[in-house]
Amino acid sequence: MEWADEGVVLGTRRHGEASVIVEVMTRGHGRHLGLVRGGAGSRLWAVLQPGNSVRAAWRARLDEHLGHYTVEGLQLRAAEFLAVPYAVYGVTHLAALCRLLPERDPHPGVHDALAAILEHMDASAAMRVVQFELMLLAELGFGLELDTCAATGARADLVYVSPKSGRAVSAQAGEPWRDKLLRLPSFLNGMSDDTPSPQELADGFALTGFFLANRVFEPRGLAAPDARERFLAAVLRGRTSVAAQ
Repeated sequence: MEWADEGVVLGTRRHGEASVIVEVMTRGHGRHLGLVRGGAGSRLWAVLQPGNSVRAAWRARLDEHLGHYTVEGLQLRAAEFLAVPYAVYGVTHLAALCRLLPERDPHPGVHDALAAILEHMDASAAMRVVQFELMLLAELGFGLELDTCAATGARADLVYVSPKSGRAVSAQAGEPWRDKLLRLPSFLNGMSDDTPSPQELADGFALTGFFLANRVFEPRGLAAPDARERFLAAVLRGRTSVAAQ
């Protein structure tokens, strides 16, 4: 069995003296692990850092075996992340989200969105991470319906989300229950092309975080990754300081 594909490195762990087991989010073969001989050496170690895009060729005698990778670096971004306060937290969090997907189950859209975020770890990264979380919920079978009001069917003035149904609610229909509803920032339902404010980003993370916790993490007996809170805190600090200047 063998194939070759592009992917993003999610993580590594040592295996013996010189080899590593590499976890890659590939485009056509999903989240896939493989052994890289000599991966702990200086020549390959820089290539195998989380967040880098690689060309990976996998080979094994049987499909269910761990198999071996040979890898070639395509986009080596990891060193650049060290200069961005929130980037390392972002990479760690995104990798943890990808691990929620079944191993070897193709999700090409997830790979493409992941690579796009990592390629532009700039001021738009926080917005893209929230959108990524929304996509992941859908990939896991828990997609939210944010284009029409659950109560009236209206498509305008959608500002809330029901925590029970995961459906959008308009300002008028939701007013009596506003304290029990989640805020829906306009950048998450395509109603605004403007750069979201720190408050809108916080509302977005609160929304996706609620459904990740209640529909994904808690049923699996997992806690939300610490890197998520650290990423959000670092992003909001940066956005708030820029706004204050």
